[in-house]
Amino acid sequence: MKIKTALFALMILSGISASGQNRPFLQKIWPDGIPGSKTDPSYVENTISVDGRRTRCERVTDPDLTVFLPPADKANGTAVLICPGGGYGMLAFDHEGNAIAGWLNENGIAGIVLKYRMPSDRIMDNKAIGPLQDAQEAMRIIRRNSEKWHIDPGKIGVLGFSAGGHLASTLSTHYAEKVYDIKDNTSARPDFSLLIYPVITMDTAFTHMGSRNNLIGRNPSAELIRHFSNELQITEETPPAFLVHSTDDRTVPVMNSIRYYEGLLRNRIIAEMHIFQKGGHGYGMAPRGATESAWPELCLEWLKLNNF
Repeated sequence: MKIKTALFALMILSGISASGQNRPFLQKIWPDGIPGSKTDPSYVENTISVDGRRTRCERVTDPDLTVFLPPADKANGTAVLICPGGGYGMLAFDHEGNAIAGWLNENGIAGIVLKYRMPSDRIMDNKAIGPLQDAQEAMRIIRRNSEKWHIDPGKIGVLGFSAGGHLASTLSTHYAEKVYDIKDNTSARPDFSLLIYPVITMDTAFTHMGSRNNLIGRNPSAELIRHFSNELQITEETPPAFLVHSTDDRTVPVMNSIRYYEGLLRNRIIAEMHIFQKGGHGYGMAPRGATESAWPELCLEWLKLNNF
């Protein structure tokens, strides 16, 4: 199964699906201008590509979506917005974006990779909401295009790794927050969340300080800390979640996932969490073969269990 998945992901990243169709394509998020943006000519986007695919991106100035649609004979109508990690300082597109989209496509799910802006006072009036603006509009774009892309508008989830997990959990808890002028009533609420070794809290006892400093600054107010500590923002309307973490994660402590899971339970939200003994941080689909490599199959079973 792992070899098959890897081969399929390689085909997808080369622009060839299992049926020889459905090359990934780009969808701009803000074709008419980014809300709350500023111009800094010295702030230049830097994208690294290998064999025609993005592998890393820094200083994002033009957010977009890379849309990977599964072959028509496999498509089941589910879609996932993918938020790569990178500490809110860069985006790790390859193992936390492209490969994930390939795996999802193999299982009939549309994988849509979000290139979101890094929080920056140089290009944003309010850097704390910049990534959330991109994520909200990305979710709305997917729903607006659901018929054209053969997606069920009630089966659109979000998946995030590390700081991308913070963005995914922010979208899951702040989807109704007005962070820009919305042109219609399309919902930005994910139907489910898949959070893989996520940053959740801004509490200094458990947060990833690099992500926190980049998002809300080195001396944030107590109000801002609480606002983006997503374990404190869970309500009865928060989407169901599947969480993965490793006990030996020294970058993002496992308590991030535990606190979010506890918050979901208090609000009687469907949730499943897997905490592995080993794995560390940043393993993507975990090809190394230890116990954490089980999470992709466990995730698929959870999606099936909950009719996603």
